[in-house]
Amino acid sequence: MLDIDFQEIIERKNTSSLKWDAVGERFGDSSLLPMWVADMDFPAPAEIAEALIHRVNHPVYGYTMPRKGLYQTITEWMAKRHNWKIEDSWIQFSAGVVSALGICIQALTKPGDKVLVQSPVYAPFFNMVKKNDRELVNNQLIYENGQYAIDFKDFEEKLKTGVRLFLLCSPHNPGGRVWSAAELNRIGELCRKHGVIIVSDEIHADLALGDRVHIPIASLSREISEITITAMAPSKTFNIAGLQASVVISENEELRQKFQDIQDARGFDGLNIFALTAMEAAYQKGAHWLDSITGYIQENAIAAMEFIKNEIPHVSCMAPQASFLLWIDCRDLHMSDTALQKLLIEKGQLALDPGTKFGPGGEGFIRMNIGCPRGTLTEGLNRLKTALTD
Repeated sequence: MLDIDFQEIIERKNTSSLKWDAVGERFGDSSLLPMWVADMDFPAPAEIAEALIHRVNHPVYGYTMPRKGLYQTITEWMAKRHNWKIEDSWIQFSAGVVSALGICIQALTKPGDKVLVQSPVYAPFFNMVKKNDRELVNNQLIYENGQYAIDFKDFEEKLKTGVRLFLLCSPHNPGGRVWSAAELNRIGELCRKHGVIIVSDEIHADLALGDRVHIPIASLSREISEITITAMAPSKTFNIAGLQASVVISENEELRQKFQDIQDARGFDGLNIFALTAMEAAYQKGAHWLDSITGYIQENAIAAMEFIKNEIPHVSCMAPQASFLLWIDCRDLHMSDTALQKLLIEKGQLALDPGTKFGPGGEGFIRMNIGCPRGTLTEGLNRLKTALTD
């Protein structure tokens, strides 16, 4: 039973919101209902706001550093939420998970080195590889039985070509897949066998839905932990992405030092006062809010899937196992992605991410953000129906 009210629709226009205020620039029409960027339309936990206000009320905003208690808070969170025992010394900070991916690529590979990804996947995976002059290698996921699966034969064949680094998306974005222990162990074993470092983007880790349990790949064994850097953040979990704070965790001291060397070379001197304050409050006091929000998102997902099944039967969607993103399969419409976007924008007045944004295998799909009050979701689903039905 949910005891926090997430039904309130909060006006976000004219707040410099990327999701709401950039929709005209990105989609050509500022009146569209934006359900694209992956942040939620819910207020962050009151405990975070209270901590920020308390810090704002101290009038000096000088150079800052993480409190020792923050490290303990993070280690306790990982132990309680993910059954992962980490040590304070394993923890580093980055302004964001995407920043951390870029730093890992720079720190652990050289220009021209091969970096493996699994498409369709979060677009910055491609951008970070290409913009850092590394060679992109793709192990495309298999769509079967309504979910994504890993083509392990192809995965190993690609690793054999001299791949130096593998970017894992866990839980998966855009599909919402929570990888099993067996899948993660196999990934780890193959990467160890072929001398490949794993950088695991686990930004959606805290948002596993229903009875699904997210497993940090580094938690599976000491051997896998030694070849892994894990990037997590409170940003998606507690809807504080604008505060720019993430946690980078590795047991391997050499990997940590290489990461730090690039951070130092780029002049990164740590997170700002408010990012640190929000992170500590989130991980210390946000568990109850998180339990409530994942329940609400699960109800949103069930409602959305039921609506699509009954009202738009010629499309389908993956049942999300984590996070607030719905991956909708429109391939049976037999139309180009350009034509599909045109319908959504002009007929449906709806801004959704096109599947092509997520690379090979994303053609014919769209991604809908369902991290919103039920009223907004209902409006979005009705617009989707208007767009995709005669």
